[in-house]
Amino acid sequence: MEKITVIGAGLAGCEAAWQIAKRGIKVSLIEMKPKKMTPAHKNSDFAELVCSNSLKASRVDSSAGLLKEEMRRFGSLCLEAADSCSVAAGGALAVDREQFARIITEKIKSNPNIEVINEVANEIPKGICVVATGPLTDEELAQNISRLCESENLSFFDAAAPIVTAESIDMTKAFSASRYGKGTDDYINCPFNKAEYEEFHKELVSAEGSPLKDFDKPVTVYEGCMPIEILAKRGEDSIRFGPLKPVGLTDPRTNHRPWAAVQLRKENAEGSLYNIVGFQTNLKFPEQKRVFSMIPGLENAEFVRFGVMHRNTFINSPKLLNRDLSLKKDNRIYFAGQLSGVEGYMESAASGIICGINAANSILGKEPIVLPNISMLGALLEYITDETVTNFQPMGANFGILPPLSQKIRDKRERYAALSQRSLLWFDENKGILGENI
Repeated sequence: MEKITVIGAGLAGCEAAWQIAKRGIKVSLIEMKPKKMTPAHKNSDFAELVCSNSLKASRVDSSAGLLKEEMRRFGSLCLEAADSCSVAAGGALAVDREQFARIITEKIKSNPNIEVINEVANEIPKGICVVATGPLTDEELAQNISRLCESENLSFFDAAAPIVTAESIDMTKAFSASRYGKGTDDYINCPFNKAEYEEFHKELVSAEGSPLKDFDKPVTVYEGCMPIEILAKRGEDSIRFGPLKPVGLTDPRTNHRPWAAVQLRKENAEGSLYNIVGFQTNLKFPEQKRVFSMIPGLENAEFVRFGVMHRNTFINSPKLLNRDLSLKKDNRIYFAGQLSGVEGYMESAASGIICGINAANSILGKEPIVLPNISMLGALLEYITDETVTNFQPMGANFGILPPLSQKIRDKRERYAALSQRSLLWFDENKGILGENI
């Protein structure tokens, strides 16, 4: 039987290799550590957690908790390890990171179907391959991926603006319109008067930023991805003549042009998520919540993703990937982890599970597994492969990407519980369809 290659032994690569191996297929797992280390990694073990030791919330009525529960239905290697070395962290699942990596490394190395090859992968080999090399993909391999995907579809620096849910925007203050009334009302506009703008600007320029590590710093920050807080420090009117320019807009409440206006652009085809245009930022997450909630109409906004500025190699997956995470132009190649456009530890691991199953299914003559968008993992993978998503930036698990319930539930906690129940009910009812995938 044909062997499958997995490049990268991070969370995604380990999950992919594990799922392939348990289906009786031989795996070559290529990992460059310890032969070559990235600036972020500290030891030679697999699945090293380089930032936090928290895997986020445990409760199933949270987006992170629901994703983990869905992963458990697939026999997640990472969650098995996490449960065995967890440490007290309130409502979160946190781990002893050294034990976590050691457990996964031992399980991978002791699996008779997995051959670990310690070398630097410079190119994608022939045959079926899962590429899971992460946000710090080695330069030569990244260049080969760039040629494969066409250079404009591979990013090396993540400059993302925050995203909010549509239902949390106060439309009594915001309004839909395009500049000068041209075309359809594609944007939601949040208008400032002079006093509101001046207070917002004062808080923005004094807000606390997150320090960038050396390997996170871009060689050059282009004007197009300049952090909003840096741009604002050039002068009080700098952002009012930039991303907050009010020209061509009329506030229907006053029938006058606003002093400044923040525009929100639809993030997905359903219009359930909106991106805050031009608000790439390196502010700390609590500061983003505090300052950006001063924008008229966003006082009670639900942020499903905060802005980030860091080194992050990822592909333009909506343009490049099929729903099963295979490459459109060469479906023997699968992309998993942060390279595929998911954001977060568990999101990366979860994408590895699906890649591993689908890579194995392609050899076994079985149909690829495609989860419905009522599941957290299904919705996440639908989002990163949705051709209607433009200006793509990586996404993590959040309830905003799930389709709404048939019955509106105003209480957020109750609504999230109902969304989680809907997903897990689907898993319970479809065990026969999923069969050995579960």
